[in-house]
Amino acid sequence: MNLLDKFHHWRRKRRWDKQYKSGRWESLQSEKEAGRYHTIISFIAQYAPSNPSILDIGCGDGVLTQRMDGDSYSHFTGVDFSKVSIDKAKKKRFPNSEFITADAITYKPERKFDVIVFNEAFYYIHDSEKANVLNRMLNHLNDNGILIISIYREGTGCWEYFKEDPKLEELDFTTVTTDEELRYWKIGCYKPILSSKW
Repeated sequence: MNLLDKFHHWRRKRRWDKQYKSGRWESLQSEKEAGRYHTIISFIAQYAPSNPSILDIGCGDGVLTQRMDGDSYSHFTGVDFSKVSIDKAKKKRFPNSEFITADAITYKPERKFDVIVFNEAFYYIHDSEKANVLNRMLNHLNDNGILIISIYREGTGCWEYFKEDPKLEELDFTTVTTDEELRYWKIGCYKPILSSKW
């Protein structure tokens, strides 16, 4: 990223911290959001190993963790670059979970996971960094692990990184709609093709 891009990236982080302080993102707890979280959880149940370890990139204040049964995963790591949201997630004291303030552009997991979720986060990664971030995360995915991508609306400039990547096989893909025409999500589930392990 150039200097201007880095400035806008920093400014976005400050804006999100302010919004989480004001309670703006409490809307993620609403029933309108429930369908997309249910789809993510159902993909985990259907395609991931049993009792998986999960990395949630863009976890906010832990909404995905909150919607899951604590016995359905062995370990849960949530990452968000809003410190305010991470502080809120930590206060909820979810079982077998940790929450980390980090930027997906530079974050390097300390372990491998069975499930990695880009939770409304991939489109915020600068175009010059998307491939780097994806490859780094795939290197921290277990051989039998899965990748889940949730993107609001069309996700222009994002899906080609998954649908056109020869290292990935699409397991499932769906659109989650609501009673609002412009409020919908596209959610895809992928697994690495081991014969072309990077």
